[in-house]
Amino acid sequence: MTQDEESFCTDCGLVVAAEWVDLSPTLVDLGMIGNALQSIETVDPLRTDKGLHTKITKSTDGYGNPLSNKQWRKFQRLRKWHRRYQFGDERKRTKRLNEGLRDVEMIGGNLRLPDHVVKTAAKYLRRASEARLAGGRMAWEALAGGAVLIATRESRVDRNEIDVGVATYTKAPHERVCAAARKIRCELGVDTVPATRPNAVMVVMDALDEDALSGSAAVRTWRLAKYLMHLGDQKPVGPGTSRLTIAAAALYGADRLTPHKHLTQGQVAEAASRVVQTSKSRISRYSCELVDAFEARHGGNDPGIVLEQEPDTLH
Repeated sequence: MTQDEESFCTDCGLVVAAEWVDLSPTLVDLGMIGNALQSIETVDPLRTDKGLHTKITKSTDGYGNPLSNKQWRKFQRLRKWHRRYQFGDERKRTKRLNEGLRDVEMIGGNLRLPDHVVKTAAKYLRRASEARLAGGRMAWEALAGGAVLIATRESRVDRNEIDVGVATYTKAPHERVCAAARKIRCELGVDTVPATRPNAVMVVMDALDEDALSGSAAVRTWRLAKYLMHLGDQKPVGPGTSRLTIAAAALYGADRLTPHKHLTQGQVAEAASRVVQTSKSRISRYSCELVDAFEARHGGNDPGIVLEQEPDTLH
């Protein structure tokens, strides 16, 4: 059976092939040429034009001989104009995409990731570029790290070491990389990929003071906060924000929905800041959006709609 980049035996699970294959239409499929042999072209998703451009060498001619000074200057001019034509009309944005693809390649090389994982990350970065996700606080460097993180979680690579490695080699802080991964998941609808920090709500709850939440109240608030996180990923709420910040907002929003209030914005912000830097204003803003999403879906703010269901059926 073949799924994504891997071909494997359905009985024993033996992987017989793990190569990235471009399944986009060939030139024959598009009706541009009639000879199938002419449509077979090697493509590389790590290049802005998939590697279909002419390659101009830096120091040798076609026979491998060194260039003279006159030839070298000529080739420099050719490379400059070639690069301008290669990047096209949206030259500035294409150059940033090219830099992001180089970052993906660098991160994958440092972590020794399989080739198909690196190329899948390049695919996600391309989709992020097409969706115009970069901009504001969402830098290309963070998107490159987030794309690698998403591609790694989609594959069968050991995630524990990779998560730390991506944060080490990405040219952006760890929290921004996680925020970029969440933005790619939410904005591009990548629902099949496991979320980074799936237990974010529990991480924030563990950072609370011991007497803030306990017993059945803690269980109810936790279940409701997890459901609000699920709504936040679907809507999405704060797609370019770290899951830990949204988890803190979900925890506060869940407490607001329950009849007996136990938490304040200050308590939640202080607990979340022990893990990721945040503020009361962000907790307030995102918690309001999550509660609004809850009321829009269920036509009210009764937490019993969620708490009376079995935990496995909340989604």
